[in-house]
Amino acid sequence: MARFIFITGGVVSSLGKGLASAALGALLQARGFSVRLRKLDPYLNVDPGTMSPFEHGEVFVTDDGAETDLDLGHYERFTGVAARRTDSVSSGRIYSNVLEKERRGDYLGKTIQVIPHVTNEIKDWIRIGEDEADFMLCEIGGTVGDIEGLPFFEAIRQFAQEKPRGQCIFMHLTLLPYLKASGELKTKPTQHSVKELRSIGLAPDILLCRSERPIPEKERAKLALFCNVRPEAVIPALDLRSIYEAPLVYHQVGLDRAVLDAFGITPAPQPKLEKWEDVADRVYNPEGEVRVAIVGKYTQLEDAYKSIAEALTHGGMHNRVRVKAEWIDSEIFEREDPAPHLEKFDAILVPGGFGERGTEGKIRAAQFAREHRVPYFGICLGMQMAVIEAARNLAKVADAGSEEFDHEAGKKRFTPVVYHLKEWVEGNRTIQREADDDKGGTMRLGAYDAILKEGSKVAGIYGTTQISERHRHRYEVDLGYREPLEKQGLIFSGMSPDGKLPEIVELTDHPWYIGVQFHPELKSKPFAPHPLFADFIRAAVEQSRLV
Repeated sequence: MARFIFITGGVVSSLGKGLASAALGALLQARGFSVRLRKLDPYLNVDPGTMSPFEHGEVFVTDDGAETDLDLGHYERFTGVAARRTDSVSSGRIYSNVLEKERRGDYLGKTIQVIPHVTNEIKDWIRIGEDEADFMLCEIGGTVGDIEGLPFFEAIRQFAQEKPRGQCIFMHLTLLPYLKASGELKTKPTQHSVKELRSIGLAPDILLCRSERPIPEKERAKLALFCNVRPEAVIPALDLRSIYEAPLVYHQVGLDRAVLDAFGITPAPQPKLEKWEDVADRVYNPEGEVRVAIVGKYTQLEDAYKSIAEALTHGGMHNRVRVKAEWIDSEIFEREDPAPHLEKFDAILVPGGFGERGTEGKIRAAQFAREHRVPYFGICLGMQMAVIEAARNLAKVADAGSEEFDHEAGKKRFTPVVYHLKEWVEGNRTIQREADDDKGGTMRLGAYDAILKEGSKVAGIYGTTQISERHRHRYEVDLGYREPLEKQGLIFSGMSPDGKLPEIVELTDHPWYIGVQFHPELKSKPFAPHPLFADFIRAAVEQSRLV
């Protein structure tokens, strides 16, 4: 039966609970334990699927088709454990489940209340799969004191009480701000945060203290005294040069040792950290640099493309180069010539997105990459824009566009080379959708197989002709345009097993020009870079030598 580690946050948000949880999971794995990581979010959305990337960052998609918080991407990248639908839950999902049960009469006429019905639902969720791992790490979103988070805090308090003593511990992440005027790190915000936590019945076993500066021993002793934790359980969490040194640094300051001590696990297995030492070496000792332009529509918030940024880093590590990614708002290219902006880059990536805004700029970026023979990687919408560009400028479908944009405008303006996904096969059933269906959870989501064309560039990159990748899209390239596009050199080199849905396109007469309908960035890891990203950066390295 799993031991549970509940990770909470205080003082301010965005301190790095997700990264700390992921790094701790990696350290426990390095000591030979199995782990599973889980995120409990207090917001009332059923899932992040309909939330703007400006609000919440990227939506991470699991193999089983769940739209989840981006922290699950950290969990997968650091531990290699594939996240599942049951590893992410929001208040919206919890309340939805409770209300569905009430409507069915499952509560036998009882008055439905936060305690016990909502808290019981949360506890039931936490218990899922508890026999499958040695440690279950559960991160609670938000900060202590948030009114919407109270049911989760109460639920984990009850959960810990119901488990045998010593089976649950609490790790609290807080901020130690530095006041320049007094030249001091201040412990009072952490003290107040712990006081708030204790007022709702939770006492931290470990304090993880974020700070810009080293924490003097007297401050650590003060925190231990006033927050009622052991001095060795006050762990500094200083700013890092790279997130991929987190496992090594947290091990050096004793985080994994403090966790095992809290559970009474002695003697503890010695950690095997060679994998992370190699990762750190590749990050800090590159043998060159390449510049990659990411032409998107959510560039003001880099978290909107978090997995893409990390997958590019992984591709750089594989090739022992530093990837200098620059974010360019695609709307600029609707007003200006893209050449002055893009000619300095070694490669161009156009990521996914929704809606018409900025799409003409993405099309012009794809055109620049094709005409100037710059490595191009189109992901999801980025693939569709590449196809539309080729249809307009190579196959002479002058008004080629997407039904998505016509649907938004409410009238037909384009010849829809891209149309809404009406039907696809999922397992042993056929899924059907209409263009005006609800937005939430109605896309083609999760892992689907694809068959690659023998002798194609992508088949060579993958080293196989059968792959499985994660999807998140509502629109699809129309196969009716396959023949005229392939005559111009844009071949459909990856298809769904039934041959009905295009998965990959590539230009035959180009150094590296590939578009994929799926999201390969979601499966890339620092110690196992995704083959497409690894080869994309290899092509960028070659391009840099030509300039």
